Amino acid sequence: MTKLLRHQGLRDLTLGLALLAAGGALVLCPDAAMEAARAGLRLCGNVIVPSLFPFFVLSSLVVELGFAQYLGRALEPVMRPLFRVGGPCASAVALGFVGGYPVGARTAIQLYQQGLCTRTEAQRLLAFCNNSGPAFILGVVGTGVFASSRAGLLLYLVHALASVTVGLLFRFWPGDETGTAPAAPAPRIRTVRFSLAFTRAVRGALSSTLNICAFVVLFTVVIRLLFHTGVLSGLAGGLSALLGVERRWVESLLTGFLEISSGVTSLSGTGALAGRMSMAAFILGWAGVSVHCQVLSFLGDSGLSPRTYVLGKLLHGALSAGGMWLLAGAVLPGLEVSAALTEQVETISQLDFRRALVLSLLSAWAVWTAFAAAAAGLARKNSGKGRRSVV
Repeated sequence: MTKLLRHQGLRDLTLGLALLAAGGALVLCPDAAMEAARAGLRLCGNVIVPSLFPFFVLSSLVVELGFAQYLGRALEPVMRPLFRVGGPCASAVALGFVGGYPVGARTAIQLYQQGLCTRTEAQRLLAFCNNSGPAFILGVVGTGVFASSRAGLLLYLVHALASVTVGLLFRFWPGDETGTAPAAPAPRIRTVRFSLAFTRAVRGALSSTLNICAFVVLFTVVIRLLFHTGVLSGLAGGLSALLGVERRWVESLLTGFLEISSGVTSLSGTGALAGRMSMAAFILGWAGVSVHCQVLSFLGDSGLSPRTYVLGKLLHGALSAGGMWLLAGAVLPGLEVSAALTEQVETISQLDFRRALVLSLLSAWAVWTAFAAAAAGLARKNSGKGRRSVV
């Protein structure tokens, strides 16, 4: 099978048939496609834009204004022994945990392109810094899907622990420790004017946000057409019979494999809570093909390979699901909620725009303040050492 897939003619034929089938589905099911596109646009307008845009601006400013380098000097003794990456990589890890997909990956790529980390360090960083934000897990998944804030907190803790574990494992990923970054880090901290950094950050954030929205709308339409044409249901039925798993859970898993938001929201309702939360943990760790396409678009011609990133996300999903399953017997019995409350939860695309924007801005401002305070404290510390050395 592998040899057949390597054949150029067979790959072209498969791609051509897939494009022909996609075009036929759009022609035969125009109403379903348009309704799915509208749902995707609502999701982008109500959730994606207000939650990601501030963090994209923040991540660019952290790199451009030198905060990542300031923090790198302070956190080098922590990042190097734990994850075998340089101190500046801490900014990508922090923003990845707070900002959500794909802020961490975008920051890691920016650090590499700015010469603040080597190629090997960037590859290791990509494996574990692209995580779901707390607002999505606690609000949408915990309260929205499982109607329990405790369930959301447990999912986020498992998600974060699995991510750190992936980082610890990928510290052994082989590579050239001397580095092959496009530009060697300078011994002194380099920054640009705030006005220039701010305009660059806003333009880049807008471009990145629109790029993500395009993938969200596309995969929303793809999933709707796969269901409408019976392709996804038929595949789920076959896998259900093969694995001996209930069909609707296989459909949720396949949906989450493609797109995270649709996958986790399909887990609401009745059923074994341990199984539903374990599946949600896997989907959150894996993040979905839609998120992976967003990250690959940022990789572009950076020279970074997507292999470690995909392997890291697959391992993240497996560790999250396994950890949640192990905790099921001890923690989950107290998290059961009524089915009536769960059925009252609206879909993610109906979230209030103002609430999402305010929460995102507050989170971004808190992280920005933390970075600024840490950088200022380190600068004062270094200046004090300089004065003592002169005396």
